[in-house]
Amino acid sequence: MTDPEIVDPAAHDPAAQLAAAQKALADAQAAVAAAEAAAASATSAAASEAKGAAALSFNVAAPTADASLPKTPSVAETSATPGAFSNDGRADAAVAPSAPVDVEPTAQSSSVPPAAPKPLTDEQVDTIRAGYAIDGAALELGALVNGEAMPDVPVRIPVGMFNRHGLVAGATGTGKTRTLQLMVEQLSAAGVPVFAADVKGDLSGIATPGTRSEKLLARTATIGQDWTPASFPTEFYTLGGLGTGIPMRATVSSFGPLLLSKVLGLNATQESSLGLVFHYADRAGLPLVDLSDLRAVLQWLTSDEGKPELKALGGLSGATAGVILRELISFADQGADVFFGEPEIDTALLLRTALDGRGMVSLLELSEVYDKPALFSTFLMWLLADLFNDLPEVGDLDKPKLVFFFDEAHLLFKDASRDFVDSIVSTVRLIRSKGVGVVFVTQTPKDVPSDVLAQLGSRIQHQLRAHTPDDAKALRATVSTYPTSGYDLKEVLTTLATGEAIVTVMNEKGAPSPVAWTRLRAPQASMSPSDAAMMTAAVAASPLAAQYAEPLDRESAYEILSVKMNAAADAQRATEEAAAQAKADAAAAKAQREADAAASKAEREAAAAKREYEKATVKRTTTTRSTAKQKTVVDDVLGSRTGQTVVREVLRGIFSTLKRK
Repeated sequence: MTDPEIVDPAAHDPAAQLAAAQKALADAQAAVAAAEAAAASATSAAASEAKGAAALSFNVAAPTADASLPKTPSVAETSATPGAFSNDGRADAAVAPSAPVDVEPTAQSSSVPPAAPKPLTDEQVDTIRAGYAIDGAALELGALVNGEAMPDVPVRIPVGMFNRHGLVAGATGTGKTRTLQLMVEQLSAAGVPVFAADVKGDLSGIATPGTRSEKLLARTATIGQDWTPASFPTEFYTLGGLGTGIPMRATVSSFGPLLLSKVLGLNATQESSLGLVFHYADRAGLPLVDLSDLRAVLQWLTSDEGKPELKALGGLSGATAGVILRELISFADQGADVFFGEPEIDTALLLRTALDGRGMVSLLELSEVYDKPALFSTFLMWLLADLFNDLPEVGDLDKPKLVFFFDEAHLLFKDASRDFVDSIVSTVRLIRSKGVGVVFVTQTPKDVPSDVLAQLGSRIQHQLRAHTPDDAKALRATVSTYPTSGYDLKEVLTTLATGEAIVTVMNEKGAPSPVAWTRLRAPQASMSPSDAAMMTAAVAASPLAAQYAEPLDRESAYEILSVKMNAAADAQRATEEAAAQAKADAAAAKAQREADAAASKAEREAAAAKREYEKATVKRTTTTRSTAKQKTVVDDVLGSRTGQTVVREVLRGIFSTLKRK
C-alpha cells in the first residue's frame, strides 16, 4: 500500500492525478465488494472489521478524504465533486469530504470487474511469504495467487533441495511441460547439468531464444517477472540413432543380468540362470555387446555341441534357457535392439557444464520410441543405475551434480513388474547421496507407484479433472496428501488456470513449505520445437559426433560362436555325406552280389534245360520204327559246330545281362 506521508512526484501532473483517482476508485469498489462478501458469511464484528479495512484502503489511496467511509462516486460524478478531477484533467483546489453513508455500487461503476475472492487471510499470506524466503540459491517458480497474483510473495525452490526429488503433475494441456522447461532453464543458469527425456519432441525449443509478445509480457508483468528471451546450452541425444541427436547405446555386459532380468520379468530361478550365462560368457571370452550376442550364447548352450558346457555350468536346465531365449526375442521385437550396441555412451558426459559455467542440458529425443515403453524404461533405468555405480558418495551439496526429468513418467511404470518397481524405488532412494535429483512429470500422482511417490520432496500440481468416478477418487486421494492450508484444495485443483499450480517444496531445512497457489513464470526459451535444420546442424557440430555417431560392429559372441557352430555344422555335414556314401556303396555291392547270383542261377537253369532237351531227344530217336538214324533238322543244327556256337553266345548274353542287373 502507498504511504500517505510520501509525496508523489506526479502529484502536480493532471493526467497522473486522474489516473490515480480512477485507480483509487477501483480499489475502493473492490474493497467494498470484499467487505460485503465477508459480512454476509461472518459475524457482525468480522463485518465491521471488513468495512473498516475497506475504509482504510480508500483513505490510503486518497489521503485527502475523510476518515469515515465516503460515498463512492461514479466516473460521471467525479467532475462535479469538489476536489475531484474534472473532465479536462484539472483538479479543483478545494476538497470537501462527503457525508458518511453506506457504500453501494453505482450503475456507472458496473463496468469495473469485481475483485477475485481471496481465499487466504493476511496472516496466511505472511506465513507463505516467510515459508518461501530462501537465503541461498533458488529457482523462481512464480508468484502467490490470492485473488490476484502477488509479485511481492514469490514462490521458490532451493537449488540444494533438488536431490530430494520432485513431482510435476497435471491434466493434459495444463502447462506441465512448460513448468518442466522453466525448471530446466533455471537449473542450467545456476550451473546444474540437466538430463530431460523429451518424449513428445516439444522441449527442443530450449536451444532457441523465445519470442516476445504483448500477451506474454502482460502476463509476466503481473507476477513481477522481467522477461527476456534466452537460449541454453543443449546437447541432443537419441536412442540408438532413432531421431536427430547423438546415439545413446549400451552393451549387454554393462547392462548386467540383474537389471536385464527385471526388464524381462524373469522369476528368481530364471534370474539366477541368466547370471550363470553371463558368467559363462565372461569365462569363455565371449563379449556380450548386443542382444544377438546373448541369444547366440543361449543357442550354443542348448545345441548338441554346447550341451556338455551347459551341463558343466550346473543349475541351468535346457527348458530355462529356452524360456530366457524366448523372452529375449520378444524384447528385441519391442525395439530393444537399437539400444544395445557400441560405442557405449559415457554417462559422465551428462555432468558437463558449458564454457560460460551454465549446466549442459542433455535432451533425449524419444518421439520415435513413444510407443515402445519397454525400451523407454529400460534405457532410463540403465542410465540411473550406471550413474549410481560410477558416482561417489557426496551427501548434501549446495547444488546437485545432475537433475533428471522424466516426462510422461507413466510410461516408465506401464506394465512394470514388482521387481522392476522395487529397483526404481531403491535407485531413487539411494541416488540422492550421489548428488543426483530425479523429477517425475506425469498426468496424475497415481501414475507413480506409492513407494516412489513417498520419496519425492517437492510437488507442483497443475489442474486435475474429475470427470469420472475414478478421477474424483484420484482427486480426493491427492488432496489428502497435502499439508493443511487455507485453500479448499478439492475446488482449487479443479479450477486452476493454465500456467497455475499448487506448490509445496522442501525448504532449506528439509521441511515442507506452506501450500501455495502459484502463477508460474514463463520460460525464456522458445516454447515451440526448435527448427529441424538447426538441430541437425547442432548435432553435426557436436564434438561427440565423431566418437558416437557411427555404430561399431566388432567381433563378439555372435561372430565367435557362429564360427564354432558353422564348423560343427560342416563336420556334421561331412559325416552325414560319408555315411550316405557308405550306405550307397553297400547298396551297390549288395546289388552286384544279387546280380551274380541271378546269373549263376540262370546258367544252371540253362544247362539243366539243355540236358533235359537232349535227354528227351535221345528218347524219341530210340523209340522210332525207322532203322535209319536220320538226324532231325534241330539235331543237325544243335549238333553242328555252328549251332553250338549260337547256343553258347545266346547263353553268354543272358548271363551278362543278369550280372549287370
